[in-house]
Amino acid sequence: MADPLLFNPRAYDPAHFDPETRRLLRATIDWFEDRGKRRIIEDYRSRAWLGDFLEFSAKEGLFATFLTPASATDREDGRWDTARIAALNEIFGFYGLDYWYAWQVTILGLGPVWQSDNAAARDRAAELLSQGEVFAFGLSEKAHGADIYSTDMLLAPDGDGGFLATGSKYYIGNGNAAGLVSVFGRRTDVEGPDGYVFFAADSRHPAYHLVKNVVDSSKYVSEFRLDGYPVGPDDVLHTGRAAFDAALNTVNVGKFNLCTASIGICEHAMYEAVTHAHNRVLYGRPVTAFPHVRRELADAYVRLVGMKLFSDRAVDYFRSAGPDDRRYLLFNPMTKMKVTTEGEKVIDLMWDVIAAKGFEKDTYFAQAAVEIRSLPKLEGTVHVNLALILKFMRNHLLYPAGYAPVGTRLDAADDAFLFRQGPARGLGSVRFHDWRPAYDAYAAVPNVARFREQADALCDFVARVAPDERQSRDLDFLLSVGRLFALVVHGQLILEQARLTGLDEDVLDELFSVLVRDFSANAVELHGKDSATGEQQDWAIAAVRRPVVDEARSARVWARVEALSGAYEMAL
Repeated sequence: MADPLLFNPRAYDPAHFDPETRRLLRATIDWFEDRGKRRIIEDYRSRAWLGDFLEFSAKEGLFATFLTPASATDREDGRWDTARIAALNEIFGFYGLDYWYAWQVTILGLGPVWQSDNAAARDRAAELLSQGEVFAFGLSEKAHGADIYSTDMLLAPDGDGGFLATGSKYYIGNGNAAGLVSVFGRRTDVEGPDGYVFFAADSRHPAYHLVKNVVDSSKYVSEFRLDGYPVGPDDVLHTGRAAFDAALNTVNVGKFNLCTASIGICEHAMYEAVTHAHNRVLYGRPVTAFPHVRRELADAYVRLVGMKLFSDRAVDYFRSAGPDDRRYLLFNPMTKMKVTTEGEKVIDLMWDVIAAKGFEKDTYFAQAAVEIRSLPKLEGTVHVNLALILKFMRNHLLYPAGYAPVGTRLDAADDAFLFRQGPARGLGSVRFHDWRPAYDAYAAVPNVARFREQADALCDFVARVAPDERQSRDLDFLLSVGRLFALVVHGQLILEQARLTGLDEDVLDELFSVLVRDFSANAVELHGKDSATGEQQDWAIAAVRRPVVDEARSARVWARVEALSGAYEMAL
């Protein structure tokens, strides 16, 4: 019997979606399953471009249906729906991150277009999508990374109301094949933020020069150069401060996809790892009979469940966002930072169990172990997103505001607000609903109650011994505080989703035993920081807790993990 908490292609039935969405999701799974494990692994090892996959996508209208807002398409089922986008992210991650990457950078490339008032550019993008084209996001540069204040892509006026663009972009996915590349630059005749420009380029234009793929992968992560590329009025997407905002708001949309890709990777790897371990005999006993193996696999399982619960609940806040509800601006970097780093832990726990098997060329696990590392490092590093999360800490923990409850958002609605987010500032004024009721609802679950003690202690830290002015400049210290705060937010959305889905309380209790350990470990780390004051050190030690141990509960959770053995294996 398939575990209802994990994606399993054999049992997958997305009945909560409309018929066309269900058809496309199922068709995508069938395409991968028909291709087979051997072919997918060989394509990964040989760095083959994804032409066959993109041909399938074009034939089915996959990208066009999922990535064209309702306002830009006549397709009956065309809309920008974060819930079904998340479902497709998980499927792509499950079969191979290269496929997800071509889709992800298409999403980023479309961001500035769908935020633009340029009707001609929007029409061109919709037509390219309908033809099966991919897109690219030309933001980062070799010398400056994603520091868009320092862009060296220069647009010189051509004397006829347009520009000639010259400069290089680096680490640009799909730069080899994109029908439209959204490129960020600045005018040579205007100083400061008013000179920023986002414009659309075509990778097939003679003035567009593809330099190379900067990674050794099927992912084509390009370096390209424009030499006098003509930019006319129909190519200009944004100017001035709006161009800057479009860059950040596009990343707000795109970074959310990393969490569900990470989940898909971990799910496929878990089926392989548990099946291998359970069927391997050492010293006359199955590997899974050893207590440390059971603990590691059970920890991996509940961490993965937590990743899914948090991400599914974050979808609801993303879809319900608006000018007066910007809570998604916290939950979004949380999915990017917390969920993807949890994915690394899940893979590491399983790898400790299966050991050398994780290197073998005929396993999915071998590529999962490599690709899981990339997700915390894309769309901003873990450190960047932790620093962003910290901006919300005081308001979230200490000053809740009143909001109407947000339910599960699986309706076939167009998430239009994501392309009219407005100015990318004012984060310190964002307010949140009270986090405590989510914990109160599960006060009878021992490890939820134990973790709640630690969450309350963090409120005391923020109110009484918060970082002083000197420590506020010590990013190393602040990041330790950020990790503690992230755990509280992580737990909150997990509990909200658990209530909405009726999660088995054994699984929830086992998951929170892990979170109690994580909080304690991070508190000890903060205690050891060079700049921690005596009061802060005392607080850190006092916040350490031991999880509530229940052998019967752990045995019941282990039975769920053990049942994954043989539950799914991809056909060769």
